[in-house]
Amino acid sequence: VQLQAFGGGLVQAGGSLRLSCVGSGRTFRGLGLGWFRQALGKDREFVAASPRSGGTGVYRNSVNGRFTISRDNAKSTMYLQIDSLEVEDTAVYYCAASPSIIHSSLGVPSAYSYWGQGTLVTVSS
Repeated sequence: VQLQAFGGGLVQAGGSLRLSCVGSGRTFRGLGLGWFRQALGKDREFVAASPRSGGTGVYRNSVNGRFTISRDNAKSTMYLQIDSLEVEDTAVYYCAASPSIIHSSLGVPSAYSYWGQGTLVTVSS
């Protein structure tokens, strides 16, 4: 599975962005999908994930209510809607996928087999 993330950019605090992750090589059906981010000088951290079943999304506590993950299996595309952006959301955002990930591991980077190249989100104050 090859993944490409799109949609990053420069946004003022309080604004919104929608990131997209497009896959090729297989359908997204049955894949666990995740979004991670890495700020400059910091470790990569979990943001949101969609389980293999396509059920309810899982979120990092600090973004719950502002971030919404969704997926379109037919288009092999995943989205991350980000609202009420904060300066602290500035980071490179990565999408990831796994055909075998279990629910309890959705927030663990090493549990994902495939990664996109990342898209930069910069939030100005």
